Amino acid sequence: MNHGSPRPPVAPARSGVPEHGRVPKYYLVKTQLEDLLGELGPGGRLPTEIELSARYGVARATLRQALRDLLLEGRLRRLGRGTVVAGAKIEQPLSLASYTEGVTRQGLRPGRTLVALDRLPADPGLAGALGVEEGEPVWHLERVLYADEERVGLESTYVAVARVPRLDGDFDPAGSFYAYLRAQGLALGGAHERIETVLATPREALLIGTPPALPMLLLHRRSRDAAGAPFEQVRTLYRGDRFSFTLDLGAPTTD
Repeated sequence: MNHGSPRPPVAPARSGVPEHGRVPKYYLVKTQLEDLLGELGPGGRLPTEIELSARYGVARATLRQALRDLLLEGRLRRLGRGTVVAGAKIEQPLSLASYTEGVTRQGLRPGRTLVALDRLPADPGLAGALGVEEGEPVWHLERVLYADEERVGLESTYVAVARVPRLDGDFDPAGSFYAYLRAQGLALGGAHERIETVLATPREALLIGTPPALPMLLLHRRSRDAAGAPFEQVRTLYRGDRFSFTLDLGAPTTD
C-alpha cells in the first residue's frame, strides 16, 4: 500500500502517466516547474530559460514545451520580457447576468473599452435571431473586456435599434449593458447559451492582446425579453487561460 503524500482531491489518479508508463521528459519538467510555482506564489517571477534549463538538466526546447503548457493552462503569464506566476482564474457564473456583475463579485475591477458601435441592416441570420425583418436596423456593440486593467475578452452585442433607439447617445460604453437596459425599464426573461473552444482570429487576438494560438472560450447567447420574444444576440470571447465557468446544478426530477 502506498503511504506517500496524498494527491490533491481533484487530480487524476494517473495524472500525466500514459498506459505504457513512460512519462515524456517535458512533463517531468512541468511537474518540477509546478513545485516552483507553488514556492514563488502569484506574481513571482520565474528564472530565465537558461537558468531553468541548467537547474533541471534539460534542453531549452524541452523546457519551452513545459512552459508553453503552463502558459496555456493559465498557470503562468508573460509580463514584459519575463514570465510570472499567474493568479487564480476568474470564475464567471453561467447566469443571465452581465460581465460586470460576475467580475465584481470576485473583488475584481471590471472595465470595457469601445471598439465599435455601428448601425447596420440585419442579414437573414441576424434577423431571425432578433425577431426582426431582414434589412431592419440593428446595433452592433463591440467592446474589449478588462479585469483589473488586464484585457481578458472581446464582446459583440447585437440588438434591434427599435429596442434601444438612443443607444449611441445615452449609453456609456464602459458600463454594463444590462444595467442600462434596467434603467430603460427593459427586463430580460431568459436566454439560451452555448459554449465552445476556439482560436481567435488575428484581429481578435490583437484586440485582446494574446497570441493567436491561445485557446479561447466562446459564448453564444440569445436572450429573450420578459414576454419571451427574441431580444439580443451576444458573442463573447474569453481568454482560456484566465477564465473558468461555473454552474449550480439541482437534483434531477423523477416521474
